[in-house]
Amino acid sequence: MSADMHGARRSLPSLLARDLVLPVLCSPMFIISTPEMVVAQCVSGVIGSFPALNARAPEALDGWLTRIETALAEAKARDPARPIAPFAVNLILHSSNDRLDDDMETIVAHQVPIVITSLRAPDRVVERVHSYGGLVLHDVTTMRHAEKALEAGADGLVLVCTGAGGHAGRLSPFAFVGEMRRRYDGPLVLAGAITHGGDVAAARAMGADLAYIGTRFIASDEANAPPAYKTMIVESGAGDVLYTPYFTGIPGNYLKPSIRAAGLNPDALPDVTNDQANFGSGRTKAWRDIWGAGQGVGAIGSVASVADIVAALREEFAAAARELRTNGTPR
Repeated sequence: MSADMHGARRSLPSLLARDLVLPVLCSPMFIISTPEMVVAQCVSGVIGSFPALNARAPEALDGWLTRIETALAEAKARDPARPIAPFAVNLILHSSNDRLDDDMETIVAHQVPIVITSLRAPDRVVERVHSYGGLVLHDVTTMRHAEKALEAGADGLVLVCTGAGGHAGRLSPFAFVGEMRRRYDGPLVLAGAITHGGDVAAARAMGADLAYIGTRFIASDEANAPPAYKTMIVESGAGDVLYTPYFTGIPGNYLKPSIRAAGLNPDALPDVTNDQANFGSGRTKAWRDIWGAGQGVGAIGSVASVADIVAALREEFAAAARELRTNGTPR
């Protein structure tokens, strides 16, 4: 990594900049993200994504990618002037993922534009994605993880900070972005309790290039979530989110009411270690009704379509930018 960048940023690769109406990458969410949701996000002008593991069998991934590619091509044909964002697929690189090689073959065959990698440095992925001109973004929660990802050739980093939904880290976004920008001038995506357009503007002001938004889209019409889950998102606040490794072996944020509904006490869960993590095809589904969420849930007031959510984010982002221009200068 370069040293002492002092906030400087290179120009973003065109894949991360063109055809976006907002600097937003919608995070891949286990079970929640589907082809229909990804298409709705992309045609709304933000990068959509899904975990490869959501296609419940390796052979199903090919069909999912074909559906997304076909729908986006049809949308572009109907309205050539409309900005339609690229899409991304998340690959879990943990050693327990026994379908990784098969999924990688399918991703290369479809030349997926953006691949988001998680839970191990992307050494075995980068060369193959670069072979067709794709980009690799890697999820990181610490500086050590960031260094390893960049050494492996990742094109950019997703800084998963405290308060993010799913497998979140513990670092403040202010600390993480600031330290990274002293050492690295490439693409940074910021994750952690981002639910409002003003949060996106703040992420940009801090030095991130894109905001990573997940929980806000759980409360969407297109999300593959039970109605009760969407209602819980709308009714919960930051105090209802518990950070624990209990359910996957890796620390993540979950809604306490869903834990109680499963007959567990969120204040007395046993300790587990990350050597108990399992992302293989035989993994248990016992916790599918334990619902994840980031600490930004308290800013979500309704269930809406993806298109309406993106429209609201755009208005909020523009209002925040106007406010900064008008009142942001110290007197």
